Amino acid sequence: MMIKKSTCSLIQFAFLFLLVGCGNPEGSTEKEEVQLYDTIQVTATAYNSVESQTKKRNPSIAAWGDTLKPGMQSIAISRDFLKEELLEHNDTVLIEGLEGPYLVKDKMNKRWTRKIDIYMGLDVQAARSWGKKEVEIYIPIKSEEIKKEE
Repeated sequence: MMIKKSTCSLIQFAFLFLLVGCGNPEGSTEKEEVQLYDTIQVTATAYNSVESQTKKRNPSIAAWGDTLKPGMQSIAISRDFLKEELLEHNDTVLIEGLEGPYLVKDKMNKRWTRKIDIYMGLDVQAARSWGKKEVEIYIPIKSEEIKKEE
């Protein structure tokens, strides 16, 4: 697996999620899981749900059958991430330079590797302005991977 280990980032994000609300409410005895993240470097582009950018009759339907709607924070991923079991449908990722979590809702053409496509609704100009960037994304560490490392 070609993951860039970033222990500092892992600790920062685990701490961030604890501060933002993963802590137990007063009086609760339930344990809440904290999601740990690792980082990988990817090429990020942007896309829209318009016919000129898709081969389908309905440009709002993603590869897994999800309906994309303007305002959703979702991404398409290159299929190598699926093969390497780094990401899967509905995983939550964080993207360097963008606010909030993004959900994996779409798959890209097989010709792409180490790439994500950020969904920008119908705003073609915003997608063009984004262009093509090298960014780090924070991907969830699967619980099986954590157990292997312990």
